[in-house]
Amino acid sequence: MTVTTSQISPHQYMEFYEPWLKQGLDIVFVCMSSGISGSCNSARLGAQMILEDYPERRIEVVDTLGASLGEGLVALEAARLRDLDLSAEEAAVQLRDLVQRMFNVFTVDDLMHLRRGGRLSNVAAIVGMVLNIKPLLKGNEEGKIVSFAKVRGRKKSIEELAARYDKLVVEPEKQIVGIAEAGCKQDAAYLASLLNRNHPPKEILTVDYEPVTGSHVGPGALALFFVSHDKVRSEN
Repeated sequence: MTVTTSQISPHQYMEFYEPWLKQGLDIVFVCMSSGISGSCNSARLGAQMILEDYPERRIEVVDTLGASLGEGLVALEAARLRDLDLSAEEAAVQLRDLVQRMFNVFTVDDLMHLRRGGRLSNVAAIVGMVLNIKPLLKGNEEGKIVSFAKVRGRKKSIEELAARYDKLVVEPEKQIVGIAEAGCKQDAAYLASLLNRNHPPKEILTVDYEPVTGSHVGPGALALFFVSHDKVRSEN
């Protein structure tokens, strides 16, 4: 069975926004990367259209340049800022700064899912499967998924995720680090143990890949999300 996804329309976003605007509330909307989905642009268009009827209100659409917990950790921070009574504009400024420092890195077990998504050629996928090649992928400055390294073997790919964390993490003792897994809980546990070895974070949040992005990365995908410096998206 082939799984497909579709983006939400601007009109659907308008319907979602309006009840909150009617209550006199401003909105901070945290969305999936514009580099991998058109939904963020739909969210912006929906905001522009609905605000014509509510000119005194404000909607801040924050492009996380990420997915899964790369989006989720930003949403958790948005909730924290809300509880501090920051304005929508003030919260959005802090969230956009966080987005630039959020490193999204992952590996996959089945290269054919990347091939179906147009991110790998047929030949490269087949050769990679035969040679047990595992790519390391990340979200770049535009929130697009790019491959930046290749290793041989599953265990090595997990260790390389941890190596990027050891190299790039900033103030781990103050942050929640995210791990997302697609049917590979033992691998996620192994990755967590590696993170705790040298630079243990305040907390590790491990979740199942949600259906939307999970359907594109496939079973065995393992992702890591943590805060680094503001140029981290250009790092390898």
